[in-house]
Amino acid sequence: MLHDPNRVYVFDTTLRDGEQVPGCQLTTPEKIEIAKELEALGVDIIEAGFPISSPGDFQSVVEISKAVKNPTVCALTRANKGDIDAAVESLQYAKHPRIHTGIGSSDMHIKHKFNSTREEILERAVEAVKYAKKSVEDIEFYAEDAGRADVAYLAQMVEAVIAAGATVVNIPDTNGYCLPDQYGNKIKYLKEHVKNIDKAIISVHCHNDLGLATANSIAGLQNGARQIEGTINGIGERAGNTSIEEVVMILKTHQNLGLYTNINARNFYELSHMVSTQMRMPVQPNKAIVGANAFAHSSGIHQDGFLKNRENYEIIKPEDVGFPNATIVLTARSGRHALKFHLERLGFTLDKAELDDTYKNFLTLADNKLDINDADLLLLVNSTKTANLYK
Repeated sequence: MLHDPNRVYVFDTTLRDGEQVPGCQLTTPEKIEIAKELEALGVDIIEAGFPISSPGDFQSVVEISKAVKNPTVCALTRANKGDIDAAVESLQYAKHPRIHTGIGSSDMHIKHKFNSTREEILERAVEAVKYAKKSVEDIEFYAEDAGRADVAYLAQMVEAVIAAGATVVNIPDTNGYCLPDQYGNKIKYLKEHVKNIDKAIISVHCHNDLGLATANSIAGLQNGARQIEGTINGIGERAGNTSIEEVVMILKTHQNLGLYTNINARNFYELSHMVSTQMRMPVQPNKAIVGANAFAHSSGIHQDGFLKNRENYEIIKPEDVGFPNATIVLTARSGRHALKFHLERLGFTLDKAELDDTYKNFLTLADNKLDINDADLLLLVNSTKTANLYK
């Protein structure tokens, strides 16, 4: 397999793992709308659903396969023939089909989920890949709960599934358990100890239970993984998945990592809003990259520095991710520079004494009113000017 060693493939699972949030189920037309936007964003793989799980999921994979032409369309299965048969059938219209099959790899899952042994699980993993490979060329294998798996056994499993025909090996931190150095070292171990690892791409699929999904994904990429799995807005079961927009912008910002994606980052804000609206999942205001406050500056010291040179407090330009614009939010912590900026925006040019008087009145108002808007500023300037007339 020949791949650009610096290219990171983006695998979006918003429509599969992201949709496993209570109350966030989408209709097939809604999924198609999002899938088309994901194609415009430039994602490499769209995980369209888990076909065996429901007739609706099966139909969504069929229709998304018809609706997009550039991305690989992926269907999830467990390691059994019934699941794989359903996935193959659902992908019949896909221009670039992929089957994503797998099984648990940690002793916790082997004993307490499958009531099995390491040897039996290894056998089932290999059988599933071989069976899927008969129908579809591109096979991704997931070693569920790899974050807690014994690394030597994990390496044995990865080697066996690649030998059986897997083109991508997914090393999920299913429970969001790992610290970044632990997860990075796990990927590094596989790169160094799996003799056929060059025949497959290593993929990272991290969950956010401890708030480490993005950090773990980056650690995986730094140690040789070349596919990132995540969702828009970081949605997903429990605390969610890796946020695709965060990983993409980290790679853009830290170019010394030497890694890149083919993502059109300017589409992020609009797509984030679409996913949030359709899934009825508000984006927290302080969410990195796409949150309402991501480019809002309210501290006076920050505002002053930003107005002198935006790079003092911005490492990403809002327009780089399609964000409407950076905002200077007026609060009781704002300084004269921010007030002057907004007054000039409204057409007022005040001398130093007028600005000082207006600023004092502004602080009194801001202590009592949380949201200072343009109408407040107009009243403020007029009342200050009127008061000065009678001094």
